[in-house]
Amino acid sequence: MEKITALFLFLSLTWTGFSQKPSFVLNKQEYFECEGVNVMAFQDIYPEGHQGGVAVIMNGRRLATNGDIRLDETPGQWQPIPKQLERKADPSTNSIRVNLAYPDPALNRKGFNPIDYPDLELKYTVNIRAAGESVIVTVDLDQPVPKEFLGKVGFNMELFPGWLFGKTWSMDNYSGIFPRQANGPALRDAKGEIVAAQPMAEGKKLTVAPEDDLLRLSIETRTGRLQLLDGRYVHNNGWFVVRSLVAEGAVKNAVEWIITPSIATGWMADPVIHVSQIGYRPQQEKVAIIELDRKDKRRENGVLVKLEPDGEKTEIKSLQAEPWGQFLRYEYLKFDFSDISGEGMYFVKYGKQQSQPFRIAADVYKRNVWQPTIEFFLPVQMCHMKVYEKYRVWHGLCHMDDALMAPVNHNHFDGYIQGESTLTRFSPGDHVPGINTGGWHDAGDYDLRVESQSSEVNILSMIYETFGIDYDETTIDQAARIVEIHQSDGKPDILQQIEHGLLSIAGGYKSLGRFYRGIIESDKRQYVLLGDGSTMTDGLIFDKNLKPGERTGTHSSLTDDRWVFTEDNPPRELTVAAHLAAGARALKGYNDGLARECIEIAETVFNNEYKISGMTANAKVHAAIELFLTTRKDKYRNFILENGETVVKGISQLGWIIGRAIPEINNAGFTSLVRKAAADLSEQINRQSEETPFGVPYRPHIWGAGWDIQSFGVRQYFLYTAFPDIFRPEPVLNALNFILGVHPGENTSSYASGVGARSTTIAYGINRADESYIPGGVSSGTALIRPDFPELLDWPYLWQQQEYVMGGGATNFVFLVLAADDLLDKK
Repeated sequence: MEKITALFLFLSLTWTGFSQKPSFVLNKQEYFECEGVNVMAFQDIYPEGHQGGVAVIMNGRRLATNGDIRLDETPGQWQPIPKQLERKADPSTNSIRVNLAYPDPALNRKGFNPIDYPDLELKYTVNIRAAGESVIVTVDLDQPVPKEFLGKVGFNMELFPGWLFGKTWSMDNYSGIFPRQANGPALRDAKGEIVAAQPMAEGKKLTVAPEDDLLRLSIETRTGRLQLLDGRYVHNNGWFVVRSLVAEGAVKNAVEWIITPSIATGWMADPVIHVSQIGYRPQQEKVAIIELDRKDKRRENGVLVKLEPDGEKTEIKSLQAEPWGQFLRYEYLKFDFSDISGEGMYFVKYGKQQSQPFRIAADVYKRNVWQPTIEFFLPVQMCHMKVYEKYRVWHGLCHMDDALMAPVNHNHFDGYIQGESTLTRFSPGDHVPGINTGGWHDAGDYDLRVESQSSEVNILSMIYETFGIDYDETTIDQAARIVEIHQSDGKPDILQQIEHGLLSIAGGYKSLGRFYRGIIESDKRQYVLLGDGSTMTDGLIFDKNLKPGERTGTHSSLTDDRWVFTEDNPPRELTVAAHLAAGARALKGYNDGLARECIEIAETVFNNEYKISGMTANAKVHAAIELFLTTRKDKYRNFILENGETVVKGISQLGWIIGRAIPEINNAGFTSLVRKAAADLSEQINRQSEETPFGVPYRPHIWGAGWDIQSFGVRQYFLYTAFPDIFRPEPVLNALNFILGVHPGENTSSYASGVGARSTTIAYGINRADESYIPGGVSSGTALIRPDFPELLDWPYLWQQQEYVMGGGATNFVFLVLAADDLLDKK
């Protein structure tokens, strides 16, 4: 009996030992998890942005993504991607099955960015199953790959370069180092065209970063051979790519990969301390948000430390941080030090971690916070100008040949579509005069979208009207088309920027007889330009009568001029009209002629015959509000009063706008109607804000949520100042803190470049190829890798995380800083 008991005990211990060996398990979020390694499968929806397919997160770092069938060696943004038909996660078999197909009818030569698919119809299934410390990926095709597509159809997986520079790799008996830049020689297809760089290696098993226990990943193929490619050779924003081709005649298990990450037993993410990278006013609520791995059960005191001038570090406050709960994949604590008001430099400690230094001071928002946006970012983005900063030229005089009328019945790219008519007196290919003045380059690219132009005018106008900022650090000479950063000219920079935007919008309206949709490059080679925008075109107007290579002082034979698009879009037209009316108010007394012109255009658009419903109804009320505030005409007041129900139904979009006009409208019944709707909106906002430890709604779709949260904060300011008994000021301050570093994920940077102790200094701006930034630009910020991994990479080519934009991307931040100061002045 004793022998049987001993044998049973031995077998039990042995089985326990085996069962404790780490292995991948499909969790409740429907991805595979093993210690600190996660394998996601087709939960993300943005493969063109390096978010999709099979992905691997290695101990808090997303190393691999986009594991899927692709038709190119190293696909770029406009290459074919499949349509996901069905995804099923099965915990009982520890597996995920995904059905996909080429082409995607919604993207095939249509949509926001149309894709030119080849004549291939292919259905397939990707199966992902856990196998101990590995995950096995197999692909089953519904039929063999047609002969003409052999050598093109393969399974790809992308590896993030930023984690791998200087790391080693090993392929069978060959090894190397991941290079900092893409190197040749070129790989050419049967037609002699370059399709990629020649593979860095080929073989059966690849090991990535064998020297790094937290990053090591091996991929082994049981079908065909692996290629290790550098996607940056063809696309500057590419990643390293692992690829294996589908063999002729293959159907079942056409691809089979064994993916084996290095498992670090017991790994947990280090605690992350989120504080404002700028700091706080003495009377301001001050709460450090502490982010913990959900497996981390240790609890430490939050400690506030004052940094003395002599280098001494004085502990000011030590307190057990209060639990908030779980959000995304983390547990959150709050360390409240609001009672500390002594001015000085501080940091927060939690265990072995400490935050960046920040100030507590009455003037913490007065300098080096909003100013870089006005001093640098807006001037650098100015189109049709040459921009100097002392010894530096940010860009030369650009796009003076704007623009040719776009072709009809044409779906271009980046959302530009021209319908059956130009909607103007111009024919396709005609030069449209008067639109080579004013405006800002929209984002990291160089187009001028009307909504970004007018929204920028609107926000700048609200800043000037609300806070009276007369800041002057820039010379803007419209006649000479010269901008001089850090050289004042006696004129408020904000008014000069408003003028610059209105010159473009009004100039386009005068020439076209309507608003332009936008002005954009005629081909993708121009569109993806990395460098000085003045090199995009020759600056000379195209003349079809000139011989090839011929030019005059004003014209040339080159068809490199940008295209101008128009559209029939009543909601957008009315919104732009509203913004023109707001801009006209700001310009009164500065450029009265342009102000009158903008009012005339806005009134003309308002009087157009539109079918009023939905978004158009909201936009017409918006236009009426701004026109009433600008002209004080009873016509617009009466329209607002007649459309009270539209205001109520659209209170989430219109509440912050109507709040500024209610005192001037002065109608008790209307005020009561709006206040009731505002109370319901306030309850909704409070509920949404309580969903996160940051005190603001965080619901990113693809892009980081920073811009939306800034806009939310601006609206909350106007709602609070209009209805102080209904709304709270805290969301305004929380939104600002979110931008300044109090946001999810391990990257605690301020989204505002060059603002704060740590900020986004590698961003998706016009100088991204230099891995640099534009001071005062504000990135969209932390994106969500679905379903629960917040990510903000220091990488210049992820537009959904690090891009700058006009239309509020940076100037909403300016408004938020000034709004916070204003609210705290009154506290």
